[in-house]
Amino acid sequence: MSTLSYARHRFPPAIIQHAVWLYFRFALSYRDVEDLLAERGIDASYETVRRWALKFGRTYAARICRRRPRPSGRWHLDEVFIRTGGKIHYLWRAVDDEGEVLDIIVQARRDRKAAVKLLRRLLNRQGYLPDAIVTDRLRSYGAALRDLSLADRHVTGGRSNNRAEVSHQPTRHRERQWRRFPSPGSAQRFLATHGAVYNHFNVQRHLISRDGSVTATRGGRQNVGIWSQAAAI
Repeated sequence: MSTLSYARHRFPPAIIQHAVWLYFRFALSYRDVEDLLAERGIDASYETVRRWALKFGRTYAARICRRRPRPSGRWHLDEVFIRTGGKIHYLWRAVDDEGEVLDIIVQARRDRKAAVKLLRRLLNRQGYLPDAIVTDRLRSYGAALRDLSLADRHVTGGRSNNRAEVSHQPTRHRERQWRRFPSPGSAQRFLATHGAVYNHFNVQRHLISRDGSVTATRGGRQNVGIWSQAAAI
C-alpha cells in the first residue's frame, strides 16, 4: 500500500490520527471532535476534521483490514432499511459469530441480485468458504445461495441470526445523530470505515487461548496503542 503523505498539513500526523480515531471510534460529530481537540489546546475547526476523515479514514481502515486475522467460519447476514436523501435504501451487513464486521454495502434493492452481490463480495474479500451462512427467512438469501451453489451451508430459523440483527445498533445510533444519512454514498463511505475501526477494537475470542496468551495483541485496550501503527507512514 502506498505511503500516506501529510505534506502541507500544519498539524503533525499524531494529531490527525487522533482526530480521525475519535470520530470513527465513538459516536461523535465533527463539532464534538473539534471541542475535544480544543480542550487539549489544539485549534482545528470541524471542517478540518471532516477533511481529515474523508482523506485519511478509508486508508487507515484498509490498513487495519490487512492486519486483521481471518474471521471465524460462521457468517451472519442481515439487511435493514435506511432513509437517505428522502429515499429508502437497504444496508446489507455481514458479520461473523463474534461480531466481526465482514462487509457492508448500501443498495437500492432487497432482492436476489442484491443478495448475490453481497455474497460475491464476501467470498472475494475473505478468500475462503464459510462453514455456515446464517440468515433470516428472506427468500432472496435462499435464491442467491442456490445460484452460488452454497445452499447446503444455509442456516435459518428461530433466533439464530440475532448476532447480525444486533450489529445494526451502532448504525442506528449514528443515523439518529446525523438525522439520517444525506446520501447512499456518504453512508457507504462512513459505514465501511466505521466497520473496520470497530473490528480493530473487537476481541476475537476464537483466537484467545484459556491462558489469555493472545489477548495482548488481539483485543481490549491494547489495540488503542497500535492504532497509530495501523495509520503510520
